[in-house]
Amino acid sequence: MTNDFKEISAGILSPFVVQKIWGGSRLSGLKNIIHLPSDLPLGETWEVSCHPDGPSLLEGEALDELVDPIHLPYIVKFIDTGDNLSIQVHPEDEYALKHEQQSGKTECWIILDSDPSSGLFLGLKPDVTKASLRHGIENNDDISKLLNFYPVKKGDFFYVPAGSIHAIGEGITLAEIQQSSGVTYRVWDWNRVDKNGKGRTLHVDKAIDVINFSAEKNNKEYFKFKKSIISNAPSQLVEHDQFNVEILSASNEMIEIVNKGNRHYSLINLDQSLELQYKGMSIDLNPYSAFLIPIETSIKIINSNGPYLLVK
Repeated sequence: MTNDFKEISAGILSPFVVQKIWGGSRLSGLKNIIHLPSDLPLGETWEVSCHPDGPSLLEGEALDELVDPIHLPYIVKFIDTGDNLSIQVHPEDEYALKHEQQSGKTECWIILDSDPSSGLFLGLKPDVTKASLRHGIENNDDISKLLNFYPVKKGDFFYVPAGSIHAIGEGITLAEIQQSSGVTYRVWDWNRVDKNGKGRTLHVDKAIDVINFSAEKNNKEYFKFKKSIISNAPSQLVEHDQFNVEILSASNEMIEIVNKGNRHYSLINLDQSLELQYKGMSIDLNPYSAFLIPIETSIKIINSNGPYLLVK
């Protein structure tokens, strides 16, 4: 750690809560969040974040005041949708640093629940070009018809590299792990308007600059699609320069996690109970909650009744 930040202990994090007009109804129940600041539904909880737009809390203190972002270059969120999100894209690091003074944004998704007809819009269909995409936007066409649509079920996994055009559809609850960045270029928003007849701001030029149009970057293989990961629990889901994600299954055996890396680790409980031991103390991590494991820290998982994520 640098001298500007405190030495922190491991602990349960409190999320930064984001209400959205497109939010759903599942997440507030899963996390037992009863009181919200406004009437808008709950759209996101930023479970692990030192980003200034939405820092989570450790022992009541904002994580962006405690943690050097070099040591926590990722964000972990839960997202719950009651409506389609906008069709959007995130830039790669080089473009984002040049134009936005932030890192780019690669992310991945683990589906936790979904309505029977729900799905993701991800990647362009064959033969969609910069010109045809721009023409469709300017004509107020249905841009979703230019994207691949993937019906989803609990346990599906998708890797979404920067430059991948996408939209999370309605009726989905998922866990998202992403680079610590707030850069989003909105391509199209379903021609929705507010009560004054005004649509949301689009970022068409920048979006077209960064979207991957090549066929090899718009298919299921490129998005590292896996299914039933929650029940099968393979170990490694994705490796990225700024986050690695593993999923581990329920176990009655003690597991020790030792953080000897150069980033803080996070445990994300996806369901049921997770009993931890830290410095001889027993800690119960509630479902859909996060536990921070700082550098040079070790914890023991005494018992787990459901799957959980380890983000490094």
